[in-house]
Amino acid sequence: MIHKLITFLLVCSCATAWGQAPVKSPLLIKAGKFFDARNGRMLTNQAVLIEGDRIKEVGDSAMVAGHAPSARVIDLSFATILPGLIDCHAHVLGNLKDYSPTKDLRTSSPQGALWGLHNLQIWLDHGFTALRDAGEDDVAFGQLALRNSINQGLVRGPRMVSAGNFVSITGGHGDPDPLAPDQALPRRPNLADNIDEISVAVRRDIKYGADWIKLMATGGVEDVLSDFNVQELSEEQMAKAVEIAHRARRRVMAHAEGTEGIKAAVRAGVDSVEHGTMLDDQGAALLAQKGTWLVPTLEVFQRLPEIDANSGHDPLSREKSKAILQFQSAAFQRALQNHVKIAFGLDDDPDFLDREFAALVKGGMKPAEALQAATVNAAELLGLSDQIGSIEPGKFADVIAVSGDPLADITKMENVVFVMKGGEIIKNMK
Repeated sequence: MIHKLITFLLVCSCATAWGQAPVKSPLLIKAGKFFDARNGRMLTNQAVLIEGDRIKEVGDSAMVAGHAPSARVIDLSFATILPGLIDCHAHVLGNLKDYSPTKDLRTSSPQGALWGLHNLQIWLDHGFTALRDAGEDDVAFGQLALRNSINQGLVRGPRMVSAGNFVSITGGHGDPDPLAPDQALPRRPNLADNIDEISVAVRRDIKYGADWIKLMATGGVEDVLSDFNVQELSEEQMAKAVEIAHRARRRVMAHAEGTEGIKAAVRAGVDSVEHGTMLDDQGAALLAQKGTWLVPTLEVFQRLPEIDANSGHDPLSREKSKAILQFQSAAFQRALQNHVKIAFGLDDDPDFLDREFAALVKGGMKPAEALQAATVNAAELLGLSDQIGSIEPGKFADVIAVSGDPLADITKMENVVFVMKGGEIIKNMK
């Protein structure tokens, strides 16, 4: 009898841990305003019926309420509800307020992952219920451990897809060793100086569970080694990475700031270009022709020159950030004029997430387009359109609310008052 009881308890415990939780009573969210992300319009008098972790019904408030008279009501009639937001360019590990070149050398992998868990709560608090980690220096893949732990219900955090390590040339933007030659670190496995080494680096990321491959097509700003004008990985190396990744049903993103490196990455077949800060007319047309996504990360380039020296920001990086910023506005305009597909990405401390919306609108997007970049567009880029990105029946109940109307004033995105992920209320300031 005791053995049967123990078996019963173990079965119940496993069922709860792996997602077969007891059925929750229905929830009814009443919206003051409702952002229809798919069509980019604001609706009124709407309600959302939620059962378990999924959206059951969306529509006229009285009609939906009539279909579930016993549902518990969450009254957000004072606010605007939107789909859970998605950041397509996050770096979650470590202390994101430390900009010193040696930060990663002073942070162990376990400590970096603990910082990551802390940082993920900030993304959630800002209404971001999903994100893509755009790669990390950690050779132990702390970001993948966090992703897996969230999926298993061990910790709370946004839904994650993630790149592995930065695939880079020696001395390139993804080389984590800034030390003198007589103090150099052992060669890292993410470095690839020819096509054979590219194959090894990409296959290593795939082996350990990366969803995306992150290529460093050009130099960057936030390092002391590279030049953002210079193409680093060759087009042939990037094409080989794309071939291997796509065959393994993975996708490829490319850090690309300099003009020629952007075009080489697009010709190589990458799925998204990150930053694109020096995009020219030919590059914009090529992005549009190939259907390659652009994640522009405007805010971080605008903020970097302002960062206090006490944060450890290297003077060389600061000068590079000032030099590249002059190209950003024209490049973004070219992307808009060529109707390039654009998704939201911050590439910064998540305390500044709302500022990226303002930067996109200042750069030329309509407020509805900026919101779509962080919802339906981002979901499409990540291959998750059937699960997230809009408030529609059958999708995960990822719902947020802001105080005010972001279509009238995009800065209202800083006023997140309600966050729900998968039917679980994360934040409710009512």
